[in-house]
Amino acid sequence: MSQRIIFHIDVNSAYLSWEAVHRLQHGDPLDLRTVPSVIGGDPVTRHGIVLTKSIPAKKFNIQTGESIFSASAKCPELIIVRPNYSLYMQCSKAFGDILREYSPVIEQYSIDEYFVDFSNMQCLYKEPVETAYTIKNRIKNELGFTVNIGISTNKILAKMASELKKPDKVHTIFPDEIATKMWVLPIEELFMVGRATAKKLRSRAITTIGDLANYDPKLIKLFLMSHGMLVWNYANGIEYSPVRENRRPMIKGIGNSTTIAFDVEDKGAAHLVLLSLTETVSARLRQSGYCARLVSVSLKTNEFYSCSHQRKILSAIDCTNAIHEIACELFDELWTGEPVRHLGVRVSELCQNDFYQLALFEKDYVKQRAVDQAVDSLRSRFGNGSVFRSSFLNSGVRFSSGGTMDDEEYPMMSSLL
Repeated sequence: MSQRIIFHIDVNSAYLSWEAVHRLQHGDPLDLRTVPSVIGGDPVTRHGIVLTKSIPAKKFNIQTGESIFSASAKCPELIIVRPNYSLYMQCSKAFGDILREYSPVIEQYSIDEYFVDFSNMQCLYKEPVETAYTIKNRIKNELGFTVNIGISTNKILAKMASELKKPDKVHTIFPDEIATKMWVLPIEELFMVGRATAKKLRSRAITTIGDLANYDPKLIKLFLMSHGMLVWNYANGIEYSPVRENRRPMIKGIGNSTTIAFDVEDKGAAHLVLLSLTETVSARLRQSGYCARLVSVSLKTNEFYSCSHQRKILSAIDCTNAIHEIACELFDELWTGEPVRHLGVRVSELCQNDFYQLALFEKDYVKQRAVDQAVDSLRSRFGNGSVFRSSFLNSGVRFSSGGTMDDEEYPMMSSLL
């Protein structure tokens, strides 16, 4: 049996690159990639967060996920551009179309990432590394933006390879290269090792990916449970999931909002309304087969003042409790005490949920996700009201409220697979 060959293609600073190319094509003399600039938030009010940043912006220590206000304080000359999702969908489709010329088995992992199974295509094209350079250069010359391409025998190693030196590079991490190319990296560089997990690993003198790979897996499982085995396998380059052909359309986000029948004047009631909204959002997120990297909360007071707040998270999630906890934190940061009549919860920055098992590891969300799945199953069989939380009893708040806010006006392409 021939060895699998998997490509992972990742756009460099996707939103900013796409915005820069679009502006250059329409006569703007300034390339946003060459100056301190960010995509995200409102350039007038300076609300919102940084979704992506230019390389010059990094010199000011501007971080993805920080507030636009904070980023502007670091760099007063910072150029702030609102996100243009319809443009990003077009750019994503354009480079996906190029990839389809090289393999019929393609998986869109997120708006700016694809996996390509090149295993059976070598008889038609050049060897993998040379083909990857051809693809990379075609995207750059024909579409105007750059990508990194990682090549290996499975998804995890291909993804890790694409994260090596950027931008506009092709890298390999084949099994015989793991020790020299991956094990030397800091533990934080390993896919699915977030800050909390890294802190626990470093407390046990596990500072590099190689340290983790060569650690006793039984001990790893003792203090990190199932997630410990996941990252231990990843550190050793062990991952078997296939490149899955995407048939369902990808949406930008899923949301829910409601106008409340009474003035909400305390955090407890507001948190309960947010829970009722999150129940619907998270269930539909799981049903769609996605996880989210961005959570947003919006509110409107009884005087019709509207505002919103959002947060980018390191590990994509679909757990009801995890999303609700972030939504409550956002509300608490946003709310100044006025009576509230309208609340909304939205998740975006979606990615496929079938590449790895996800969890937030500060708390035991692995068990909570299992509960979510059981509840989803019961509601599917016996109706939405068959199971709900006791906190809604006699509260005056419906266990599932609001309408919907799916962003399906700009659906991503389905793979032609």
